[in-house]
Amino acid sequence: MSRLRDFFSERVPVSPETMRELTNEPVPNHLKRWWFALGGTPAYLFIIMIVTGILLACYYQPGPTTAYQSVRYITEEVAFGWYIRSLHKWSATFMVAGVILHQLRVFFTGAYRRPRELNWMIGMGLLVSTLVGGFTGYSLVYEQLSFWGATVASNIADSVPVLGGFLKRMLLAGESYNQHTLSRFFVIHAALMPTLMVLLLVLHIAMVRMHGVTEFRFPDDTSEKRYFNFVPDHLFSEIIVGLLLMIVLSTLAVALPAEMGPMADPLTTPEVIKPEWYFYVSFRWLKLFPATVAVLSMGFIVFLFFLWPLIDGLIRRRWPGSEASMYVGAVTVLTIIALTVWEAVVAH
Repeated sequence: MSRLRDFFSERVPVSPETMRELTNEPVPNHLKRWWFALGGTPAYLFIIMIVTGILLACYYQPGPTTAYQSVRYITEEVAFGWYIRSLHKWSATFMVAGVILHQLRVFFTGAYRRPRELNWMIGMGLLVSTLVGGFTGYSLVYEQLSFWGATVASNIADSVPVLGGFLKRMLLAGESYNQHTLSRFFVIHAALMPTLMVLLLVLHIAMVRMHGVTEFRFPDDTSEKRYFNFVPDHLFSEIIVGLLLMIVLSTLAVALPAEMGPMADPLTTPEVIKPEWYFYVSFRWLKLFPATVAVLSMGFIVFLFFLWPLIDGLIRRRWPGSEASMYVGAVTVLTIIALTVWEAVVAH
């Protein structure tokens, strides 16, 4: 063992003390509460999605004549294919929820304020990328929902002034749904979005390391120590959360596995077109206003939230101590919940 240690020490000249110094960053006590450490949960789910996605890609064949049958083959014939597909689906659902909850936590605790404005924008980029990944993911199955969901999305893109036609062609790889559309979705889902998300995650973590974690103190925190070690304390906590998530995901994959809907039929419009739950709010918004108004207003709202740290900074400079962001956030969350529930329960 001594000779082996000497072998690696000579070729990788990094001492254990140096590694401990690099990884053992002091962590504020408030991160012992899982709600304040939500960032690690989507990262863990992202890793599961990458692993299961690679396994699914071994069998998936993008194309109108092959996609549906390849997914059916994965679900019904590949050993544990149904489990891998279900795990991928539920991980995506939980990841969307995790990123949304993490952004809400950052927003309502004011952790986006100076000097962390850019990291909030990176987080918003991760949220949008996650939603795009979710949309392109369920579009690959080539079910009725997949086909007509992509058709609706392309029509929404087409309603954007000036750039609409270009965006529609970029999404569908042509003027309408064609034999190249699924290949385009596959590239976006399996290559473009994961690459973009990895880059954003690296930037996000680097910014956290440079600025540190926003520290909060609570009345019930009577400990004299304000910090605890990342290794092993926080690392063990994240591992425990990861194991619990794996149990939950496996239970859902077994109890509620991903199923096969009807194969896409371009000549038959389904009576009900219902997207995944995280698009309910935008789906309901589109039904309340004309297409162009709905699309521009949604884009404007997303743009405002990208820039909210700067807007909030201007408000607080004009009115020091103002917590207008709390009211804006509360109204936004309640509106999103109301529109989501409305779309979920309304008769189609």
